[in-house]
Formats: sequence, structure tokens, C-alpha cells
Amino acid sequence: MGTLSYGPSLKPIAIEDRDLAHLQAVMIAKLRRGECFSFTWARSAEFGSGHSVLWMHPAMHLEFTFHGSKRVPLNRVWIEALMDRANGSGGLELVAEKTAVARAEAR
Repeated sequence: MGTLSYGPSLKPIAIEDRDLAHLQAVMIAKLRRGECFSFTWARSAEFGSGHSVLWMHPAMHLEFTFHGSKRVPLNRVWIEALMDRANGSGGLELVAEKTAVARAEAR
């Protein structure tokens, strides 16, 4: 279980390493181009359930911390699905890999 840290005042967000690696690929690509976007994720029951939204801006501190020492192999289809969401009006939302691949195969 890795973490995503954003800005100086927020607590790190716990995210599975595989999910985090794919989010990193999308977030870095968008921020490298100077694009702002929202990021939405579901909170676990230990944090009161529900969901949270961050406004991602290139000027803010962003840190990806992985629990494992090996790089995660990336799934191009999943990255494309996440990027499509990030480019939409609803912003980036973590969609399960299986769901993203199934939708792509159904097209």
C-alpha cells in the first residue's frame, strides 16, 4: 500500500501500489503539460466512507510513495481510460483496472 501526498497540509492518501503507479503516469503527464484537473477517490470506511476531491495544480507539491521496491508494469489500456476521465469534465477518478479493460474490449 503506497501513499499519495499533495500539498503541505493534507494527510497522505493510502492507495494500492498498482493503482498508484497508474495514477502517477496520468497525473505526471497532465501536470507536465501545465494542466489542472480534479482527482476524486473513494474513502475507506476507516475514514468515514464517502469520497474526496482534490484540485490538482502544477505548482503544488505532489509525492508518490510506493511500499514495494519494484516498479509496477503499466497497463496501457488502463492508463488511457484514466486519461480519458482526467480529460473529461468530471476529472480523474480511480477506476478499477478490470472495469477499464472490460469497457475498452466492449468497444
